[in-house]
Amino acid sequence: MRILGTIFAGLLGLAFGSFLNVCLSRWPKGESIVQPRSHCRNCEHTLSWWENMPLASWLALRGRCRNCRAWIGWRYPLVELAVGVLWAIAWSGLYENLLAAPFPNLDWLLPAVGSTILFWLLTGLAVLDAEHLWLPNAVTIPGIAIGLAFAVAHAEYHYHSSLRTFDTTTPPFDALLYRLIGAVLAAGLILLIRWVYWLIRRREGIGLGDAKLMALLAAWLGLPGALLAFGLGVVLGAVAALVMLALPAAHRSEGGWAVQKLPLGTFLCVGGIVSSLWGQPIIAAYLRWAGF
Repeated sequence: MRILGTIFAGLLGLAFGSFLNVCLSRWPKGESIVQPRSHCRNCEHTLSWWENMPLASWLALRGRCRNCRAWIGWRYPLVELAVGVLWAIAWSGLYENLLAAPFPNLDWLLPAVGSTILFWLLTGLAVLDAEHLWLPNAVTIPGIAIGLAFAVAHAEYHYHSSLRTFDTTTPPFDALLYRLIGAVLAAGLILLIRWVYWLIRRREGIGLGDAKLMALLAAWLGLPGALLAFGLGVVLGAVAALVMLALPAAHRSEGGWAVQKLPLGTFLCVGGIVSSLWGQPIIAAYLRWAGF
């Protein structure tokens, strides 16, 4: 049951990854994500059903348009595969819980549904920032609101369950307040770095979209999870910067390596995914290592 459920979740993730690719191709150009039908961006050839199957069509066509042979790009299969794998991971333990606990058990259902939404959002934002250095408000702001809503719903369920068992847990309003404060502090961290960079260099170094992304991560993961995502993102960004320094093209570009822009949001999204999946054991291991 678990294997079949995980496979189903992965296949559903591939389909939603394919839809995400449509959004990523059309949003930056201001195009509708509904009309027209999926088509080649080079020759406008409308894709038939078998040319539009997630991942399989790209492999069958060897990454090229059947009509004009234009290169489709690696982003399409990678996004579909990423969403498929992440959704499979998010739902892998669901079916064992379904057999072991009465339905509906929101204790396992809410985190699974929330993880699928969060992974979809972070994958899309990571690609948008990598390709366009753009973290649109139309994604980050609703993402913050949805994250807060899931946090309150989870706290509400646990709070009412604790009333029956006389356990102590966080009331929903307190949970909302904690997440709101965490979102403000996480965004403030980016704004502080942005302000310090402007004082030193007299130019913008970090966009406001990164601050909203940090607020989104804190709304979903809490402040500790968002800070872990930030730390991982900074490390990934530093590694990417070192790789850029090693490339001759970076020194030949106008202004040199110092004016090259890196998509911090992409690294934060990757850090957010890692934090969502393994954040608690990573934080616990760090606290043990630090002696807390």
